[in-house]
Amino acid sequence: MSAAPRTDENVIPAEDVTRWHAAIADELRAAFEAVLPVGKYTMGSQLAAFEMEFAAACGTRHAIGISSGTAALHLALLALDVGPGDEVITVPNTYVATAFAVTYTGALPVFVDVDPVTANMDPARLAAAVTERTRAILPVHLYGAAADVEAIRTAAPGIALLEDAAHAHGATLRGRPVGSLGEAAAFSFYPTKVLGALGDGGALTTGDEALAARLSELRYMGQRRVKHEHETLGYQERLDELQAAFLRVKLRDLDEQLVGRRRVALRYGEWLAGTPVVPPAHDPTGRHAYYMYTVLAPDREALVAHLERSGIRTQLIYPRLVPDQGAYRDHPWRAADDLAVARSLVPRLLCLPMFAELTDAEVDRVGRAIRDFYGVG
Repeated sequence: MSAAPRTDENVIPAEDVTRWHAAIADELRAAFEAVLPVGKYTMGSQLAAFEMEFAAACGTRHAIGISSGTAALHLALLALDVGPGDEVITVPNTYVATAFAVTYTGALPVFVDVDPVTANMDPARLAAAVTERTRAILPVHLYGAAADVEAIRTAAPGIALLEDAAHAHGATLRGRPVGSLGEAAAFSFYPTKVLGALGDGGALTTGDEALAARLSELRYMGQRRVKHEHETLGYQERLDELQAAFLRVKLRDLDEQLVGRRRVALRYGEWLAGTPVVPPAHDPTGRHAYYMYTVLAPDREALVAHLERSGIRTQLIYPRLVPDQGAYRDHPWRAADDLAVARSLVPRLLCLPMFAELTDAEVDRVGRAIRDFYGVG
């Protein structure tokens, strides 16, 4: 079956924030108008309010607004006293920022293989990776599915756990929100995230009072209570007032966004039944945020080309393991095992279009195109 002629109007994007923004444009403009006349554009009332609201959404006591998800990871590791000579165990199939943050501290990223079903950190591999130098465990809630933090803690008791929650706003694990599962959690508000700013942004959540205080110092030049009194070596990594105001608007819509993403995921699952494409693992104990709808697809490159001809955009997140990136030719790292599972997943990973505003008709177009490619009626 030949694909229909493609026009700009009938292309289905891999991701799209403009539909959501169009629906809440008046509220976003009002948020801008609320910030503009105040004249205080950093460390003001919008940030304070967003931090309270985001902490409540994550089921934790504290949220600290940070300039980006990468900075959030870096500052959290510093606050956990990670530094030269230490090791931090993480996964190889993540965005490079996860590992870069470890390298920034002078510590050694140690990569451990992943579960073949969830693609998240495999707790069964973890105990063998721990050494006397292990300072922290850094699991990633990949694509919006919570890593099994409880099993990870059992495998590595007494070691600080930092969640990389950049993909997982609104996800849960056995009824507990992501962001409340470790000593701290780092979020990204990059614009295309489930909860995205209109620019860069991030946050850290924690239930530990002392850790929250330390993170607040680190994000604003080591100032504890009094401006221009710098108690420790800090950084300029605040979330600004305007992004906080926009995020407050979008946070109110987060549950609705998750409902939309889960609707899309359910419909995809129906179309993929009977095809050789493996859908994301469904965890009955938790709620997937579906930042990405990532499948395992045989003959992926040909499928991508077929979808492209059909006016359907896709993504490869992530097409190369972190230890295989050029940056780690020049910086030390260690693999705790052969990473065979993570390597086996890379050639089959494919992210189908995913955002809450996808229509049923658009999802059906994607589903039909996939079934057509594999010859499934």
